[in-house]
Amino acid sequence: MLIPSIYLKKFTTEIFKKIGASPSQAERAADVLNAADLRGVDSHGVARLSGYVRLWEQKRLNASPEPKIVHETPSTAVIDGDQGPGLMVAPEAMKKAIEKARVAGTGWVAIRNSNHFGIAGYHAMLALEHDMIGISLTNASPLVSPTFSKSRLLGTNPIAVAIPALHQPPVVIDMATTPVANGKLEVLNRQGKDIPEGWAQDRDGISSNDAEVLKKGGAMLPLGSDRTHGSHKGYCLGAMVDIFSGVLSGANYGPWVPPFVAFLEPPAHQVGEGIGHFIGAMRIDAFRPAGEFKEEMDRWIETFRNAEPVIPGQKVLIPGDPERELEKERLANGIPVLESVIKDLRELGQQIGVRFSH
Repeated sequence: MLIPSIYLKKFTTEIFKKIGASPSQAERAADVLNAADLRGVDSHGVARLSGYVRLWEQKRLNASPEPKIVHETPSTAVIDGDQGPGLMVAPEAMKKAIEKARVAGTGWVAIRNSNHFGIAGYHAMLALEHDMIGISLTNASPLVSPTFSKSRLLGTNPIAVAIPALHQPPVVIDMATTPVANGKLEVLNRQGKDIPEGWAQDRDGISSNDAEVLKKGGAMLPLGSDRTHGSHKGYCLGAMVDIFSGVLSGANYGPWVPPFVAFLEPPAHQVGEGIGHFIGAMRIDAFRPAGEFKEEMDRWIETFRNAEPVIPGQKVLIPGDPERELEKERLANGIPVLESVIKDLRELGQQIGVRFSH
């Protein structure tokens, strides 16, 4: 079913308000989830809404957080997220990173005591309108095995970078450090489909096509899937994100990260506080005049767009193109929502007291 994005955002805002968020906090959280749906990252959009409410019911999430700076230098800060949704905490951290970049050229903010923050690209893109490059990282539910292991020690740990151009649209890189985000398995499971080879392994370390393999003790694989195809590089990228987001901030890391998924119990003890994020903003004119840089970015983008395709007529894409095209289409025609997700939203609305009328 196609549902207008404006309706989904309004419904999501009302749900967050019902569990205690202020109007501005609720609207920000809804905007992050709505952006995911518009950009085609359905696994991180409104389908995740009940997960945040579940954490709130379990007293693992504060719906009206008051993030505060606990350590600061001219170009860096550490923020305690007050156990809030990362949907609310991460944009505040990017705001602080931008403020510091204005003064110091670059700004870096590590966040602890937070929760799942939606799509990483949303937070990185907040820097674009300030002629800055935005960077956003987060650790996540421990569902990923390191290369040569069957232990679940890392999350899908995404990396996002947003880079402005002059006349061309920005380059937006938003990627998990696994072949796909965990939510893609959830989507295929709802559709009753198998997952492709190379996404996951069972509890014995054998490759699996079962979309429910994680619930059966299996694990996702690092980007590259196996050593022959470079999984050690995906493992290293995921480790980097975990260290920057968790160890550096004082949040939990590795197997101690509090899970967002319902089928995992929180660890018996913690080594830090909540989930961690790492946010950065880089002022372009701290390196070279912004106008010159953006002109060269246009040239870079045009060069890659004009690369000779393998198949005649095939379009060579720039990072961010698929999401941008989907956003335009979905703003015009509505967001496709699975029947299972609609059922979940109706039940959530009845439970919280917000009518879902689609």
